[in-house]
Amino acid sequence: MSTVHLTLIGKPGCHLCDDARDLVGTVVAKLADDPAAPVITLEEKSILDDAALHELYVEDIPVLLLNGKVHNYWRIDPLRLRTALLEAKS
Repeated sequence: MSTVHLTLIGKPGCHLCDDARDLVGTVVAKLADDPAAPVITLEEKSILDDAALHELYVEDIPVLLLNGKVHNYWRIDPLRLRTALLEAKS
């Protein structure tokens, strides 16, 4: 079984980041019982804690990385995320 690693980059007090966190959590939870879905890990990082992330993404948060590559930023489409997770290989 493959594993997919998601990284959500944002900052505290960002309403778009809160929305993204909720949406990603919902998509991941719905895939938990799908035998076709990979194992999904989710990590959150704040641009306030990492100067390099701040430099890269300060204008784009929230940013969602899928296996280290930008999947989306600002607003995350749940169908696009679900499709990408089902197709992803680590």
